[in-house]
Amino acid sequence: MTKLVKYGDVKIGNGNLITVQSMTNTKTHDVTATVEQILKLEEAGCDIIRVAVPDEKSSEAINEIKKEISIPLIADIHFDYRLALSSIKNGADGIRINPGNIGSEDRVRKVVYDCKDKNIPIRVGVNSGSVKKEYIKKYNGVNVNSLVASAVDQIKEIEKFEYENIVVSIKSSNVVENYKSNFKLSKLIDYPIHLGVTESGTYENGIIKSSMGIGGLILQGVGDTIRVSLTADPVEEVRVGRKILQYLNLRPYGPNIISCPTCGRTEINIENLSKEIENRIIEEKIKTDITIAVMGCIVNGPGEAREADIGIAGGRGKAVLFKKGKLIKKIDEKNIVDEVISEIKKSCK
Repeated sequence: MTKLVKYGDVKIGNGNLITVQSMTNTKTHDVTATVEQILKLEEAGCDIIRVAVPDEKSSEAINEIKKEISIPLIADIHFDYRLALSSIKNGADGIRINPGNIGSEDRVRKVVYDCKDKNIPIRVGVNSGSVKKEYIKKYNGVNVNSLVASAVDQIKEIEKFEYENIVVSIKSSNVVENYKSNFKLSKLIDYPIHLGVTESGTYENGIIKSSMGIGGLILQGVGDTIRVSLTADPVEEVRVGRKILQYLNLRPYGPNIISCPTCGRTEINIENLSKEIENRIIEEKIKTDITIAVMGCIVNGPGEAREADIGIAGGRGKAVLFKKGKLIKKIDEKNIVDEVISEIKKSCK
């Protein structure tokens, strides 16, 4: 079991719920835009938010942003240790910084001591694009060994100042390399591990890579907090991350829709029905944690529909509606979405 680390009131590691993070894509110094996006992320189920801090204006903006949001904020720093010090001063709940890219040991010490004074975590780690040259040379390129060695090296840079409030991450865009690196790292440390597949790509590719890379490790007991990195709206990162945890039976996240694959037996438009029900659930912000089955034929349909909290089994232009295993009524295809949504809402009361 990993050590306990806290970002504000949110606990990481030590058997606590796996948390979902995202990162804003606004200019952090634009307080209004950044707060607006964070509030949307909070509503989507984000537990922790990270903001880029490329300049002093951004670090100073943290103070104002914190007044308007409810979730912990991590300041993402690269190269300039003074921005880390300013972010800490302005109320950041955590720092993401690699000791290796901010210069001298004295600079690292100043950052660590300020974090120690506020008792806020430092997240360190490596991406496949930022492995130390000495380890690339030693291990003949960017690979599992060089990634893990670089991560352990970053940890030691913090530990030498007698500070262990640390979160660690290794992220690669290669799913297999990402998996093996984090699994190996988990055997060497007891700090919480932040999981993600970096630069995973556009929406569809990113979801597939992240689901494999994150989900596979969690099933092995590795990982304490996650970020799904998508070239998309950050809200989608949160939704996908929460769904990964939901489908691993780790955290509920609203209705779970199961639907059959299309085949020659299907007599109603299952694809459109499933999408319409899913869209309505999102649009109407329905949060109840139930299973909904949308089935399209008489072979598996009735059985699956009975097993769900609410289910429909389709026939020719019609469907039968089940609730908690009981057949409620027959409905025309054109009314299926409205009827299902109506029954979902009833279950919320």
